[in-house]
Amino acid sequence: MSSGAVVDVKLHLNNKIETKQARIAVIGLGYVGLPLAVEFGEAGFPVIGIDLNPEKISMLNRGESYIKDVASEKVAKLVNQFRFHLSTEFDTLAEADIAIICVPTPLGKTKEPDISYIIAAAEAVKAHLHPGQLIMLESTTYPGTTDEVLLPLFEETGLKIDQDFVLAFSPERVDPGNASFHTGNIPKVVGGVTRFSTEVAAKTYKQIISQVHQVSSSRVAETAKLLENTFRSVNIGLVNEIAMLCHTLEIDVWEVVGAAATKPFGFMPFYPGPGIGGHCIPLDPLYLSWKARMHGFEARFIGLAEEINSGMPNHVIELITDALNKHRKPVNGSKILIVGVAYKKDIDDVRESPALAVIKKLREKGAIVAYSDPYVTRIDDEEIENVTLDRTVLAYSDAVVIVTDHSLFDYQYIVDNAPLVIDTRNALRGLRYSEGKVIKL
Repeated sequence: MSSGAVVDVKLHLNNKIETKQARIAVIGLGYVGLPLAVEFGEAGFPVIGIDLNPEKISMLNRGESYIKDVASEKVAKLVNQFRFHLSTEFDTLAEADIAIICVPTPLGKTKEPDISYIIAAAEAVKAHLHPGQLIMLESTTYPGTTDEVLLPLFEETGLKIDQDFVLAFSPERVDPGNASFHTGNIPKVVGGVTRFSTEVAAKTYKQIISQVHQVSSSRVAETAKLLENTFRSVNIGLVNEIAMLCHTLEIDVWEVVGAAATKPFGFMPFYPGPGIGGHCIPLDPLYLSWKARMHGFEARFIGLAEEINSGMPNHVIELITDALNKHRKPVNGSKILIVGVAYKKDIDDVRESPALAVIKKLREKGAIVAYSDPYVTRIDDEEIENVTLDRTVLAYSDAVVIVTDHSLFDYQYIVDNAPLVIDTRNALRGLRYSEGKVIKL
């Protein structure tokens, strides 16, 4: 293809983006993909939403959102205006000017990166790749995925980067349940495999996001995302270790953190808990440490933080065991109520939730476990009842364990009616309760 074609591709994409005629396909309509698709739709772009789950597609076609942060009214409006076309088929990619991959990136059983969902989505894009197309990857992954894996895959078609298509990585920054920050006002990092790719991708995101930060390469963007969550993982690991130390020294760790947080510089408060959950913090740092090992570098902080954080459910079990022992009760046969099972407050997401590990360990020890969570109606693969928090249920329990501190819970009511409470989130701070009734993390 001649050098003039480079200009043609640039003009084609820029013109379609500026006039909002670019047809945008979002692959994967989960916590990242659906809000992104809705933002583009509301900005005036025609959007194609692709997800292999037919139940999700049916719900969206009915104007129903399954994600708390995306209002059903917004989905219904876009569908009714024919600006949001939904499908379980990848054939619609042939119509797309821009394809954005937002699929999960889990860990394998040996805690190594599993990018099979990215590869599957990329293969689908490859099958419908055509000149004048922009492909963007948002799924969190290890440095080098975009230029080492996706670029060669797409060029197998005979089409060339910058001449026929452009390719970039832009990490998702989603915080479910955060009312202050959403897709439109969270700064967006963009890094292309070429400078031209970066410019086109940045131009696209600027249509819906107020601040776009361009970096020199897709590798920088990939690593920046991993650094963000590794920073959180390491600092949470540190404060979790301090929490266990304070427990040994019989010091209130929450008071310690609160005191340290009064320093107006040089300190950022992180808070302990029963473990870390969600799709990002437990997984993303391991993508970075895996890549480091491939180059003979051992990321020791990452490994140590993961060891501490993944061990926090065991610490919670020890707290429960010790608390029951003081009441002359064994774990085996005790009725234990878990309050909150989502991985963080005020959302319905249980991915990697420490509550699941706590429940599993309690059941292995013979405890009779139930849970209460207004956002999570059932736990997959667990025959555990979701009960309503009333006086009878609380009084019937031998121990109540607060694992997720949802705002909807009446904590004074809980502590007034439960015989024993283990508080892993400092949810009972400032409340009245008798001495010995509450055990804090």
